[in-house]
Amino acid sequence: MTDDAAPLRPVLRGSRVTIRPGGRDDVPPLHAVLSEESVTRWWGAPDDAQDVAASLAGDGSSVLLVIEAGGHVAGGIQYHEEEDPMYRHAGIDIFVGAAYQGRGVGPEAVGLLARYLCGPRGHHRITIDPAAANERAIRCYAKVGFRPVGVMRQYERGTDGQFHDGLLMELLRDDLLP
Repeated sequence: MTDDAAPLRPVLRGSRVTIRPGGRDDVPPLHAVLSEESVTRWWGAPDDAQDVAASLAGDGSSVLLVIEAGGHVAGGIQYHEEEDPMYRHAGIDIFVGAAYQGRGVGPEAVGLLARYLCGPRGHHRITIDPAAANERAIRCYAKVGFRPVGVMRQYERGTDGQFHDGLLMELLRDDLLP
């Protein structure tokens, strides 16, 4: 069960990465990362800065946290929780700027958040749903212990206006890799 004392916006520290709540000063660098081609390719055109600020403030159903590496904003990671006891689980989404891709920032951030969600937040299962063609993201999640469940055909509309497949991946608490 959920530890009600576990904060929704934690500070999580790893060897290269800190995940933390964001503030007003984080909006421009997060918006800049969301505007990079390596991110828009998978996430589409970024929301405006006010929407990023609202996400950081918790005005939606997801919790957006800042990924910091080397003292700089490297990207964002968000989670949502399904609270229905019959289906209780959490889901994760992440975006990392091009300067931090391929450097271990993504797997470390996903691992930190997964451990937090499976530990203090009390989840036994976490899902993530990268584009089926996003091989880099799929490798990143597999390094943490996520396993493919299946392809969701024509899952999301891409920047080209066409629908593309997504890959549903899940991680059970016992699948978490060190």
